Amino acid sequence: MFEQLGLIGCGLMGSSFALAMKRAGLVKRVVGYSKSPTTTERARQLGIIDVEAPSALLAVSGADIVLIAVPVASTEATFKAIKHLVRPDMLIMDVGSTKHDVVDAARRTLREHMGLFVPCHPIAGKEVAGVDNADVDLFSGRQVILTPVEATNAAHLQNAVNVWTALGCKVSQMTPEQHDAAFASVSHLPHLLAFALMNAISGQQQGENFLSLAGPGFRDFTRIAAGDPKIWRDIMLANAQELLAQSKLFQHSLQALEQLISSGNAAELESQLERASMTRANWRMGVKTSP
Repeated sequence: MFEQLGLIGCGLMGSSFALAMKRAGLVKRVVGYSKSPTTTERARQLGIIDVEAPSALLAVSGADIVLIAVPVASTEATFKAIKHLVRPDMLIMDVGSTKHDVVDAARRTLREHMGLFVPCHPIAGKEVAGVDNADVDLFSGRQVILTPVEATNAAHLQNAVNVWTALGCKVSQMTPEQHDAAFASVSHLPHLLAFALMNAISGQQQGENFLSLAGPGFRDFTRIAAGDPKIWRDIMLANAQELLAQSKLFQHSLQALEQLISSGNAAELESQLERASMTRANWRMGVKTSP
């Protein structure tokens, strides 16, 4: 059990983590800080945190585990804010959706304390954000990707594995570069496409009428376009190189299908659709598919 969790960022991810830690009996006290004082106060009112901290620095004072749950663009500033109270026995984790930029920020700011930081990405979330949407079961049964680097302390890495496992997560590891390439494909690009589709339809003269006719398939396909624009702006910019590479591959695939439609090549069009359908039918979340 940890004595004190220093929670920086009392939004959906951070608050859900604090609730899960409390329910699992993994922490005695949670001290929380958010940029918005009203958010921090609300987290205390809801019993998510026990003490409101006036700054990120004071949120980590006395903590033996720290979770940084802020937009990825704010990660470096957060490291700078807390570095003077970092201790050798402190486990520091984040929940950012990009990892290469976060690791680079940690190297620049934590320096000799870099070994205390275990970069994490829980594959969990909702289309709604904020402390009021905190969910104690948000991480239960979900994957968590850890992206340790050479400097990562082995004991701290094991502690991170133990924490997420105790919260009911399936933990795996990869390099930051492997992570960002993979999630550009299966997370960042789908969000980009969902946002683009909504804009493409709403930008048409009859867009509002078209949307009124949409059914469950459209709802499911575009659900992620309801995500927090500021968070997704930061993610897309942070992982721009990998995201743009995946976007080019998608455009190539789309153009190939468009060409088959334009030429009336029914047999090959059906073959390509069948290939996609079979891949989707055989896909299971968290399970590798055969090549």
